[in-house]
Formats: sequence, C-alpha cells, structure tokens
Amino acid sequence: MGEFSRTNEYVYFVMLGDARVLPTVDDMSGRREVVEQKPIEWRNLRRRENTSVRAARPNQFYAVFVNQVSGHMHSAGDPLPQAVDRRSVEVPAGCYAIFPLKPDGTEMLWGLTPGALRLLATDGFARVANGGRGPGGASVQYLAGGTVAAIKAGEVTITGRDDQGSVVGFFAEGSVMPKTTWSKDSHNAQTSGTLMVTALLPGRRFPFPKSLYAVEDALRFFVGKKASAVVIDFFCGSGTTAHAVMRLNRQDGGRRSSIVVTNNEVAADEQRDLRGAGLRPGDAEWEKWGICEYITKPRVSAAITGQAVDGESVKSDYKFTDEFPMADGFEENVEFFTLTYEAPLRVASNREFTKVAPLLWLRAGSTGRRIDDLSNGWDVADVYGVIADLDHTESFLKAIAESDTVAMAFIVTDEDRLFESLVAALPEHVEPVRLYEAYLRNFEIEAGRGAR
Repeated sequence: MGEFSRTNEYVYFVMLGDARVLPTVDDMSGRREVVEQKPIEWRNLRRRENTSVRAARPNQFYAVFVNQVSGHMHSAGDPLPQAVDRRSVEVPAGCYAIFPLKPDGTEMLWGLTPGALRLLATDGFARVANGGRGPGGASVQYLAGGTVAAIKAGEVTITGRDDQGSVVGFFAEGSVMPKTTWSKDSHNAQTSGTLMVTALLPGRRFPFPKSLYAVEDALRFFVGKKASAVVIDFFCGSGTTAHAVMRLNRQDGGRRSSIVVTNNEVAADEQRDLRGAGLRPGDAEWEKWGICEYITKPRVSAAITGQAVDGESVKSDYKFTDEFPMADGFEENVEFFTLTYEAPLRVASNREFTKVAPLLWLRAGSTGRRIDDLSNGWDVADVYGVIADLDHTESFLKAIAESDTVAMAFIVTDEDRLFESLVAALPEHVEPVRLYEAYLRNFEIEAGRGAR
C-alpha cells in the first residue's frame, strides 16, 4: 500500500547483422480491430527528448531548405558548429530554412545526419509536410529503417508518389509494424504468467514468471518466418521461452528448436531451512528444490504432455492467438542435459563417453537417434557417426557411405596419422571432428591461467 501499482515492463531488443522486426497482423496497441490496409507511417525528424539538444550531437544540427513556392524539400545543409549562429546560414534563392527547434525556440537535433537525410530524400523516403506554412508550420518527415526495409523486401505495396516525389504505400493486407508501447490483455504477467505456471505446477511457486504470450509475440517478430530457427535462452527461469517456441511451432507447423540454460539455484528461504536440516549443495534432498529440478524441467514436461505435476490433466486453456486446452499438450520432444566437469584423463581414455554423448548429439544438430553406447567401437546414427576403435574403420566408412543423411563424423584418436587417413576416406559432405582434442586443450589453457 502507499505505492503506485506497476503496469509497465521493458523489453530490450538487440538486432545484429540483417536481423529486423517483421510486420504482423498486430501492432501491439491492444486494439481489437484488425487493420486491413495500413498506410506507411511517416515520422517527425526532429528529436523530442529533452537530452537531444544541439550541443549533444553537433553533426545533427543543420538547416533543411524548403522551396517557398512548392513547399517541397530543396536540400539539406551541412552541420553547424556550436559557435555558429543559425541565423547566419546562407539560404538558397527562393527557399527558406527549417531548423529542429522547439516551439519555445530551444535548439534541438534532427534524427538523422545530413548525409542520411539526403539519401532517404533521393529514394522518396523523406519529405516536408505543410511546406506552404513557412518555417513556423512546416516539418520534416522520414520513414524509419524498419519501414524502408519492409519496402525493399516487398512487404509494402507502393501505389505511387506524391507531388514531391515521396512514396505512397500500404503494408500488405493485415500486416503492420509493431508499436513500441504494447498494451495487450495477453501480456498480463499475473494471468498469463503466474496463473499459467500454477496450472502446470500445482502447489509450486515461482516469482514473477513472464507472460507466455508476451514472450511468444516478442519471438514472432523475429522468427515468425523462420520455421527452423534455433532460439537460445541463457537465463531461462521457469522455461517460458521454450514454451513459447512450442506454441509458435503449433501455429504454423514449424520445426523451431529452443536451447534453454539455467542453474539449479535454491531460493534463499529454502536454503536456510535445508542448511538447518544439515543438508548442503550437491545432496539429492538439496538439489531437488533447485529451480531447474523443481520448476523448469517439470514446467516444460507438463507443457508438452498436458499433464500437470500432480498427475492430473492441466486444468486450463490457452487463449488469444491460438486457443485450445492445455491438456492437449504439444507434438514436441525435449532432452534435459546436466553439464558437469569430468576428469581429463578419464575423458581422454574414453571412459566417460556416456556423459559426453549428449553434447555430440547437440553438436550434430539435435536430430534423430542419439549414440549413447560405443561398446562395439563405433556407431552411425541418422545424422552423425562416432568411432573410437579404428580397427573398425572399414565398417564405419561403409555405414556412412550408405547413408544420405550423415553429415558429421566424430573420431576418437590421439594419433594424427590415423585421423588424417580416416578423414581422407570420408565423403566430402561429412564434417570430421576429432575427439577429445579440443576438450583437453581447453583444460590445459585453464590450468595454465590458474598457475600464473
């Protein structure tokens, strides 16, 4: 009591390489109606935040010249040093100058450098609005990078150009760019997060789980058209990301996979009680209360099977984008791996293969049968093979040659000559990987660091 009730959260997206936001049927505003044809959105070029004053980025303070007769953009001037009075700028004949000024005259910034604005204007992606009103009423507008990318990708229908050459177009039917303020009932962390975890894990609590549908929407903007995407969550908490990937796959028949990582930390209150009972980390009775064993694994399993941890069918339904009983589950599979440290000598002598086997399966693409037993010295599964006894090289190579899907061969040997000869005999499309050279080298590096 006595505080504001929080209704907002923040999501940070970092886009690398050619990653970009995909348009969808939902602009995230929370409005129920679907916009069948949405015009492209022109943004005001003047920055509005209080920190974007002239001194902050001098190269983004310059004049935009407008033709007095047509009201169209004539050109963009060069950046003005802080010491130069804007009123001293020479204006081309028949034009007037616009600067990024607040109504009270405060000198602000444009959202682009002069060079970037000129390029956009050349392509019809920048314009002057209300140019006939003069310096006090005209404004400079531009298309954001996501809209430009959508145009170039053919996701926007260009119907023509206006009288100043700027494009006129609409997003494809039912396709809009998301807004930066999301206001959807489905994103409520209480109803679509906490209560959902409770339905899957009756009697178990997890603090502040994310809304399943909020994570689903966030993923859809980037992998909605990538049916084979791999989604990695390094701090997965209750497993909401893996759950959201399953939902996306169900909606479009995709085969996306998710890799989620978590520790098995026990909450502070439970730690105190467990220590009081004489237990310590590593004890089975301690570890079973950790986040991975107590929450993440059971939540993912319950989502797939549709069976809650109490053995009963999940008594709730999915809503919003794709509505169906949670008891139906998903046509997905899951593997749970525990990362451990193994002694290098035991690994080098191939006495820990069963513990290394899951990592080889992951490295080979997480597809098909997993090789867990090398008692015969070698084995070839759907997409990879492993050989530890090179006396069986002929049989190993024959099995690989007879397969159209094997793409990787793990070779256990510490002899360079034998490794090279086997590699030479492999089909060109099969990638060779030598075991356990990399593991042992990493160990040596870490040991060297510790000795300094």
